[in-house]
Parts: sequence; structure tokens; C-alpha cells
Amino acid sequence: MNFALTGVAGYVARRHLEAIRDTGNRLVAGVDPHDSVGILDQYFPDAGFFTEFERFDRHLEKLRRGPPVQRVHYLSVCSPNHLHDAHIRLALRIGANAICEKPLVINPWNLDALQELESESAGKICSVLQLRHHPSVLELKRNIDAQPSTAFHDVTLTCIAGRGVWYRYSWKGSEERSGGLVTNIGIHFFDLLLWLFGAVRASEVQLSETTRAAGVMELDRARVRWFLSIDPNDGLVEVSTGGMMYKSIVVDDIEVDLSGGVDALHTRVYEEILAGRGMGIDAVRSAIELVHRIRRTVPSGNLDDAHPLARAALEGGTQR
Repeated sequence: MNFALTGVAGYVARRHLEAIRDTGNRLVAGVDPHDSVGILDQYFPDAGFFTEFERFDRHLEKLRRGPPVQRVHYLSVCSPNHLHDAHIRLALRIGANAICEKPLVINPWNLDALQELESESAGKICSVLQLRHHPSVLELKRNIDAQPSTAFHDVTLTCIAGRGVWYRYSWKGSEERSGGLVTNIGIHFFDLLLWLFGAVRASEVQLSETTRAAGVMELDRARVRWFLSIDPNDGLVEVSTGGMMYKSIVVDDIEVDLSGGVDALHTRVYEEILAGRGMGIDAVRSAIELVHRIRRTVPSGNLDDAHPLARAALEGGTQR
């Protein structure tokens, strides 16, 4: 299969390049406004590279009109979040399938338009939900599914992904371009929670800052206290062993550590997509709707049943 890739200079592109290579396929073209893409030499040194999206678009269209062996079958979208919608549309326009990083889109109403376009095209839209393939998560889901449907769980989600000053000046620090903390980073974990424990019955946002957010949710099968942070100083509070990267789900006092074991998960996602078992728009809709709702909720500042790290921030008056 022939692949093209948008955002090839970005952080997550390496995992996609590895997945394309490890599944026995080839990258024929990549695009990024930044030209620091020497990483291509390690994977696909012969791939075409463009710094202007318009020329990349024209090149893919040229391949579409050429011999079938040259046509792009999949476009992997690793660009900034606000560009996902446009790049998915390009994939469908050239008759290719789209493999898109989360979030598929920032705002839920864009999903309906994409779903309509997908129904009119030969291509399919697949989202990268790599944490659903994490071995510890799969074991947790088996255990939950084996219990009676009436079983109700106590869950604590903690994600501390320390980021430096650069983050706030990049597209990731812009709510307009990334969707902010709960969309850019939280979407991975909210997707897991909904997949494991069902739909949202109630949601309260207790803390909402540029670098930290927290709240309480009631799902069909769980009550969840959650805390997200990109402030490395939060790693020194109660989770000192986690350092700059601490990602954990505790279910009924049993912890599932998500800080490691993620290196090969993108390849697993690609294997599933290539086998016709990719996860599309319907799989991501509920999580995108949830983070959109959280973004637009005024924080209550309520300490009742708050996550310990949220409580520490609220009691200390450090909300910012």
C-alpha cells in the first residue's frame, strides 16, 4: 500500500512511520511547513517531501490520475488538531482512506459533515485509538466485562504529562488550534473511560486552567475522579515516582499504569485498520462530545469528592 503523511516533522510522526514500515507498506509523500525531517532517512528516504500543502495536494492528485500502482491508498494525518478536518477531506477527495490522530476533530458538529462525505466517497476514516490496544487496558476491560452489568466501580484517573515553556507558545498551547488541555491530551483518557465504563450520566468540572483541569463524572458503570496536568511541578505531589510522565487509572484500588508500554501500539492500530477493523467516526463521537462539553463548563471549585491533586490545588488557592 502507498501512504502519504501530513505533519511529518511532528512528534507523533515517528510512530506512524514505524507503523507504515512495520506493516510492510511504503511512504510516497510527506508534508510539513517545517523542513526538519531528517527522520525520513531512517524509514523512507525516497519519499517525496513538501513544505507547501498546495504542492503536496497537487502531487497526490497527480498520483491519483496516474498508474494505479502509484496512487495513494492511505493518508496518515499527524498535523495540528485544527487541520485534521481539512486533511481528512483531502484523503477522501483523492479516493484514499484517512488514518487520523486524536482528536479526529475539535468540535463535534464537524463529525456529521465528515460522515456525510465519507458516505459519498470510496475512502474510510479511521481514528488512532492506540490506548485501547494497551495490554493492561485490554486485561482491565476483560475483567470489567466479566462482571455483572450492575457492577459499579470507583475510578481515579491521573495524567501528568510535564511540558516546558515551549508548549504554551506552540500550536498545542492554543485552544483554538489544539482544543486545549482536555482535548489535546485528555481525549485519549476520556475515550478509554467511555469505552470501559459506558456513557456519561453526569459531569462536573471542578478545576479548569491552561495547564490543569479536574472534575468528577458519573458513567453507566463508574464514578470517576479525574485530573489532567502539563505542569511538571504537579509530578512532585503524591506521584513523585512518576516524574515528568505519570498516567494512571485506578479501578477499585487496582492501578493500571499507562506511563509505558505504548511504543508498538500505533503499529497494532495500523494492523487492525489494514485488516478492515479500523475504528471510525462512531467510535470517537462520544469522547469528542464529552471534551467539548467540559471545555464549555464553568468550573465549580467544589471540593466534594475531588481528585487529591485537584483538592490540593483548590485548597491552596493556586488555580491559575
